[in-house]
Amino acid sequence: MNQHTFNTLEFQQIKEAIASYALTIEGKEKIECLSPSTNLKQIEAWLDEVFEAVEILNKSASVPVHGLEGMNALLNSINKGVALRADQLAKLYDFLDSCGKMRRYMKDKEYYAPRVSSYVNAIDDLPELANEIIRCIRNGRVDDYASKELLKIRKQLAIQEERLKEKTLQLIRSNKYKAYLQENIVSQRNGRYVIPIKKEYRNKIKGTVLDTSASGSTLFMEPEEIAVFQDQLNWLFADEEVEVQKVLNYLTGLAEEKEQQIRTAIETMIHYDFLFAKAKYSRSIHGARVGINESGEIDLISAKHPLLGEKAVPLSLKLDKHTQALVITGPNTGGKTVAIKTVGLLSLLVQCGLHIPADPKSNLNIFERILVDIGDGQSITENLSTFSSRIVNIIGILKETHYRTLVLLDELGSGTDPGEGMGLATAILETLFEKGATILATTHYSEIKEFAENHPGFINGSMEFDITTLSPTYRLIVGRGGESQAFAIALKLGIHPKIIERAHNITYKEEKNYTTEITDTWKLKELEKQVIINKYKDLMKKSKIEMKVPLFHQGDNVKISPTNEFGIIYTGPDQLGNYVVQIKEKKHTINHKRINLYIPARELYPDDYDFDIIFHSKENRKKDKLLSKGHQENMTIELKEKNN
Repeated sequence: MNQHTFNTLEFQQIKEAIASYALTIEGKEKIECLSPSTNLKQIEAWLDEVFEAVEILNKSASVPVHGLEGMNALLNSINKGVALRADQLAKLYDFLDSCGKMRRYMKDKEYYAPRVSSYVNAIDDLPELANEIIRCIRNGRVDDYASKELLKIRKQLAIQEERLKEKTLQLIRSNKYKAYLQENIVSQRNGRYVIPIKKEYRNKIKGTVLDTSASGSTLFMEPEEIAVFQDQLNWLFADEEVEVQKVLNYLTGLAEEKEQQIRTAIETMIHYDFLFAKAKYSRSIHGARVGINESGEIDLISAKHPLLGEKAVPLSLKLDKHTQALVITGPNTGGKTVAIKTVGLLSLLVQCGLHIPADPKSNLNIFERILVDIGDGQSITENLSTFSSRIVNIIGILKETHYRTLVLLDELGSGTDPGEGMGLATAILETLFEKGATILATTHYSEIKEFAENHPGFINGSMEFDITTLSPTYRLIVGRGGESQAFAIALKLGIHPKIIERAHNITYKEEKNYTTEITDTWKLKELEKQVIINKYKDLMKKSKIEMKVPLFHQGDNVKISPTNEFGIIYTGPDQLGNYVVQIKEKKHTINHKRINLYIPARELYPDDYDFDIIFHSKENRKKDKLLSKGHQENMTIELKEKNN
């Protein structure tokens, strides 16, 4: 298998859908690594365990797969010479508790899910470790009763801290300090008790400044009187930390002794999460455990593309060692591409040990390679045309194909001259067939359909088209090549049967009668208008009579009848024999029959005369000059013209 196959068949989307059912990060990561196998026994085992997992879910949907968060980090910390933290030990206890729940959950499942329920036997019960953790760790910290010495130290800590608080409160209440205090409160800085002293009285009090306010007006001092109490408290804190570390080291040692059992339990729980995610996905697509073989047989019954959901049209087809190539023809958007992608994707999923949306009696061959050429595959970076890039892909397919290969080809030979494309497509199909590949190909070429009919090992198929609704049904019909629906559709839409008959004769070099279903008299008359050619014969002759229009040139001085006005020819004639004539600085459209030449332009003006002087105002000539130099915003030239 290659990444191109996975991408084209949208395998990643399937993995994402399965991962959405996993409850742990580790389970999702394992699904991301899901890949097909070519070992029949292994695939059968995978399919069986998913079947059992589905049975378990059908009877009890809630699976206790929990407590795995942070366990990989915990394993990485074991036997590194560092004690586990209290929060890590708390997570370890949660995990051990989840393992206990899983053992109890699987206890009554061994009768109908013997394989899956047996995995729980790999999870050892570790009561001593669990009991010691729960005894020593409470609320994410080492408990007072974890050891006698720790209990003693913490009692002393409580007494000493109470003494320190009391001594500090006495100081701030005394008259000695009253005048020096900024506020009558006690606070802590770096774990030591301090009182707020006004800056100007710094030298009035013996002690240590541990902090200063933002404004600098207040000093937080530890008075000399309480420093001794504070030091005694800190010594007790140090003793506490030593004793806490002893407890953590003790618990870490217990965990390290059981490292292998913990590691095995984690792997088992991750596998359960992975397995039940596949089972949940199977239920979501109404999947079934289908048969598998190594004899080259593909027998799909009512199979659906898993990404299309309920709207997918069931697909059924059968290929075997005697018929190993299917050529599918039919109209565009008829479902040909979806059909071959469905076969490829379902084969891929089964080899990953997944159930598929198909009848359980379906049977799929195990392929070592699934190679595809679907879509335009246009490569912009390599500057290849669609046809060229597809040929490059075909070359790779030809190199890699052998007798255990499924090859999916969509519109083989398209994108070039039809004659040469058809020949190339046929030759490629022959070569792949001789290499022993199982082939599913789609095409528009009728010649390839004929080739498949006459070539042993090939079979034709077509996508059904409903001529009544003029739409595809997306159903694959195996054993019959698709016929072009162009003539039937054209006839249905109202093209006259005689025109269709002529088109059929041109295409197939044979006579065939077509009849219309129209019975309405008025509609039949409208239909006949398509082929009646003599009705307008006289009108057509009339239109061919050459119109004799006298030729006037720009600048010619002419006389207009019946007004006997004089004007100058501007443009013309148009299709109706009309000229635009300027009379008294206004332009008029006048038919040639009313125009008589008075003085030709060649007698009035030199050859290079600029007629814009006559026909355009000074203002328009200025605008024209500016516009010739480039675009001018909101500038227009108006030419007034009248029809006479």
